[in-house]
Parts: sequence; C-alpha cells; structure tokens
Amino acid sequence: MFALNLPDYPYKIRTIDGKRQLFDGLRHKYVALTPEEWVRQHFVNYLITIKGYPPERLVNEAQIRLNGLVRRCDTVLYDKELQPLVIVEYKAPSVAITQKVFEQVTTYNWALRVRYLIVSNGLVNYCCSVDYEAQRVDFLSDIPDYAQLM
Repeated sequence: MFALNLPDYPYKIRTIDGKRQLFDGLRHKYVALTPEEWVRQHFVNYLITIKGYPPERLVNEAQIRLNGLVRRCDTVLYDKELQPLVIVEYKAPSVAITQKVFEQVTTYNWALRVRYLIVSNGLVNYCCSVDYEAQRVDFLSDIPDYAQLM
C-alpha cells in the first residue's frame, strides 16, 4: 500500500467483490482498505507493541456527541477508570498535517477533554499535552509510552 514511518506488522488483507479489506484487531472485523485505514492499523500496532498501550483500552471509531451531532474519533485511549485520556486522529500519507487537522481533533476534544492529542499521517506524528488549569497546550518531542501517561 504505502511505506510509512511506523513499524510493519503481520496485517491481514482480503479481497471481497474486488474491494480490498484490512483486518482491524480492535474492532474484530475487516474494514475497507483506505490510505487512512492503513495508517490507523499501523499506528495502533505501534501504540500496542512499541509504546505499551493496552489494546483493551483502545477504541477505533469511538462515537461522541458534539453539538447534537454524532461524530467519530479515529482512536481513543481510555484510562483505568474508562475515562478518555488520548484522542488520535489519522490522515492519509498524502495529507499534510496542518492547523486544520489540529482544529478537527481539538473540536473532538471539546466533548472528551483528554490530556493528550495525537495526529499522524503515518509519515509524521505530533503529540501534545493539554493542561486545562494553565490553559496551555505543549507539543511533545515523542509519543509517550503508556506508563508515562499515568
């Protein structure tokens, strides 16, 4: 599909009626193989295998209500109390990570109020921490390991 700056993993692809599908281990089903989905599956694998994120606390396509509308966050990590802790937004490798992308994930955060926001197109990754008391957002040099989030 696309070469990414993420570790490869033993993904499963199948073709049904001429359409390629990729297995999503979190949703336990095959989904349409799009460039964004390719990034999502590689990034989730990276979070689990390299950064130590527990798969049972990660949800792909997490539904939220925002201004009376149902929206979906690409991936959300929940803490031990099942409170949202991280929102991850994915873009296709051909999509530049711009201010508009950050505005999208920030809008989702109005509903969830997480401590960390991550954006990735599989080539570049950005992570920031949100300090609500100080009303400040700080960009981090790397994606934190799970143990660092607590």
